[in-house]
Amino acid sequence: MVRTYLLLAWTWTRAAAAYPASFALLLVLGCATAALDLAAILIVFANTTSLGGFTREEVLFLYGTAGIAFTLTDLLFSNLDRVSAHIRDGTLDTFLIRPVNAWIQIATDRFVPARIGRVLQAAAALGYALAALDLDPRRLWMVPVMILSGVVIFTSLWTLAAALQFALVDAPEVSNAFTYGSAQLAQYPFSVYGRELVRGVTYVLPLAFINWQPGLYALGRDDPFGTPGFMRFLGPVAALVLALLAALAWRQGLRRYRSTGS
Repeated sequence: MVRTYLLLAWTWTRAAAAYPASFALLLVLGCATAALDLAAILIVFANTTSLGGFTREEVLFLYGTAGIAFTLTDLLFSNLDRVSAHIRDGTLDTFLIRPVNAWIQIATDRFVPARIGRVLQAAAALGYALAALDLDPRRLWMVPVMILSGVVIFTSLWTLAAALQFALVDAPEVSNAFTYGSAQLAQYPFSVYGRELVRGVTYVLPLAFINWQPGLYALGRDDPFGTPGFMRFLGPVAALVLALLAALAWRQGLRRYRSTGS
């Protein structure tokens, strides 16, 4: 599956590279768009010294880890949200009759390599935060775990949203609320949100395991909501459970599909 994905993505990358000026412009625009979220954080800290009890560098650490996970997923798998368009256009049928996994084909359809600029912007924010913070080197192993778990969680959310479109063909905006909305939520310390919301994104939709719970461990901070310490290490478990649910939902969506016009 990985080889197939890379071949299909490379095909779209070569097509984009055929127009270098357009590719460069999209890359710059992607960086500029992503920078707006970072600018919002910097504006907040131009008027205060902490946000939810966290310093600017700590917030940038949380922003960077969630940002890398989200932008990587956006680069690699966000085209899954075009399922409803494929159903309406009748192109989903062509994916299903090919001897290649339909999920892989849809994820790579119209692959946009210029989105790599957003990944670089998030990586730059994280790099600055790591350089500015005096983190315990023994806790830094959590950073790649956070990013990998975040990629799996965001990919699972996109897959669940895509599966939902088999039932709600004309509601891609509903799907975006779970994907892009989740990314916006994870950019800030969860201490700025209400207790009930935080419980919901911890025990129902596991967004807290993208960067909040493991981030508390990496930063050496206590959870202001008093969750047990072992929760800091459950990111991979939460990612695996959500991935299994997403795979099941995707399979059920494909089984429900009865070709164009159904």
